[in-house]
Amino acid sequence: MATVSSLSAAELRGRLAGPGIYLRTGSFVTLLRSSVAHVADGIGLLYADYPLQDAPGFADFHVNLDQAGGLRRWFRRQVVFKNDGHAPFKPLPLDQAFPMFEWSMNWCVSSRAHDCLIIHAAVIERDGVAALLPAPPGSGKSTLCAALVLRGGWRLLSDELTLVRLSDGLIEPLPRPVSLKNASIEVIRAWAPEAVFSRAVHDTNKGTVAHVKAPSASVARAHEAARAGLIVFPQYVAGSSAVLEPMARGRAFMQVADNAFNYSTLGGAGFDALGELVAGSASYRFRYASLDEAIDTFARLAALAA
Repeated sequence: MATVSSLSAAELRGRLAGPGIYLRTGSFVTLLRSSVAHVADGIGLLYADYPLQDAPGFADFHVNLDQAGGLRRWFRRQVVFKNDGHAPFKPLPLDQAFPMFEWSMNWCVSSRAHDCLIIHAAVIERDGVAALLPAPPGSGKSTLCAALVLRGGWRLLSDELTLVRLSDGLIEPLPRPVSLKNASIEVIRAWAPEAVFSRAVHDTNKGTVAHVKAPSASVARAHEAARAGLIVFPQYVAGSSAVLEPMARGRAFMQVADNAFNYSTLGGAGFDALGELVAGSASYRFRYASLDEAIDTFARLAALAA
């Protein structure tokens, strides 16, 4: 199957501005169309390893990202996201077109994939064991996730959405670029200089945002589901040593439920899926400041879980 990298920059821009591309991310196929240069540049850089469906066919999502018309085409230019022809969100400044693509893809999955329990958590895998990292914004979740998949020997399943299949309880991989914000961008850039970054976009509603390319090996294994064995609630605390504290299952259940997008929607099926997930996992709170200490701690956890 062809990948995005099989298209030249000019071919990619032409396809996106015309018939679109059928982009596969994990088990999802997106028909993406966009005439915005920032979107084409971001796709070419960060999605180079991702498969393209060669012939037109079924797509889970039909996504358009185009410049707003009227006066906004010339003055304070904006980008509009449409899914199946509808615009569920307000336009954003044109400079934010690629972050808008990433945010919109999260929205597409979280609003449609109800054959899974969808948890707002990073999820990584090592030696057959998946570790969930549920945490609120500002906790250092994405920074830790990036460090573990770039230099810690873990496979990226997702930076944002943990998809727990209702059918068998396995984690459905959705490896896409890792989103970093503000100071985390330079932390990871200095710590993993080999990482591939999108350009930083300033003044978003999340501050300054940049995305890191998912490891090629993680993208290549996007068809391999994993079983959860660890739930770790991370918190970055400046100056702290790495501290790992076991967590009661009842407390872990409630906190993961608070981070689930469709727990209430799924009713009893969501309760059962979450109960099995927590029962089969060791749960911890984790405070850290040093990424090196964090990597060592997670290596020990992986060995214990395996």
